[in-house]
Amino acid sequence: MNRPRANLKDVAGRAGVDVSTASRVLANKPGQRVADETRQRILDAARDLDYRPNALARGLRTSRTFALGLVVPQLDNPVFSAAIRGAEMAAAALGYSLLISHRDPDRPMAGEYRRLAATHQVDGLLVASLDDDRNLIEELGETGVPFVLMNRHIDGMPGVALDSRQASRIAVEHLLDLGHRRVAHLAGRLGGFNGQARIAGYRDALEAAGIPFRPEFVEPAGYTVEGGADAMRRLLALPGPRPTGIVAATLVSATGGLAALHAAGIGVPDEVSVVAIHDAPIAAMVYPALTTIRMSTEEMGAKAAGLLVELIAGRSPEAPPLLPPEGLIRRQSTAKPAT
Repeated sequence: MNRPRANLKDVAGRAGVDVSTASRVLANKPGQRVADETRQRILDAARDLDYRPNALARGLRTSRTFALGLVVPQLDNPVFSAAIRGAEMAAAALGYSLLISHRDPDRPMAGEYRRLAATHQVDGLLVASLDDDRNLIEELGETGVPFVLMNRHIDGMPGVALDSRQASRIAVEHLLDLGHRRVAHLAGRLGGFNGQARIAGYRDALEAAGIPFRPEFVEPAGYTVEGGADAMRRLLALPGPRPTGIVAATLVSATGGLAALHAAGIGVPDEVSVVAIHDAPIAAMVYPALTTIRMSTEEMGAKAAGLLVELIAGRSPEAPPLLPPEGLIRRQSTAKPAT
């Protein structure tokens, strides 16, 4: 038998507050005087009870749609899947639905964000983009709705990002601790925020270990399987001793790099060790299972959704600091270098 749908009174009872307090918190009304602990108790109760407010009635009262648009460049990327999951859970707890849109970075923008905001009548946008900063600023400025960048930093624009520099440093340090001294990097987008941060972390670790930086050991791989494979092939074609350790900027490019190593008959980790930044179940399913740096990607999505709802409500919250890596997940793709 289906359980009756939870109402506002049920949420208030579970949280131990009166109905008016629960209503104010779940409506995210500005000027609330509710303790953080009480607010969190109400949000937890709403999530536990799967509370869904009547969006039609609220929209008539407030002239809002109570929908957030989330724009991602890759739907099949496990990194974005985790961010979507975190954003959806946080949005639901705050009484918002989530509309997901795929923004192909290889296609010209031409007012795409503006059309998304207008056509689907979302109250705000969560944007994970690989687009050029200048174009992105112009496009988002024309949408007419609040927005929050995900895993991207542009001065003067609200956003929630991961500490990619620290993640890259941890990955390189892991290989150095194993004894590797020729460590290469399958880089992301060289001109992008994350691409630059990961190269900086790579250089930080080398410098701390007294190992000279070799520009030829940094190959742009982007964020695709094909890009990772192509970059790995270019590294293997370099004259002289090849790298014995590889740090891939993302899990997707790492799988492409693994495929190129297998095709070349190079053993992993017997001859080359591989570490990927980001973690997902697929990392344990490839051969050999990938050592990764686990990132707070789901938390990033949740914090971004919460920040956006605050902006929609007319408040001016501070963006959170960079979210630190959750740590090294060691699997079978890394080992000491061959003697």
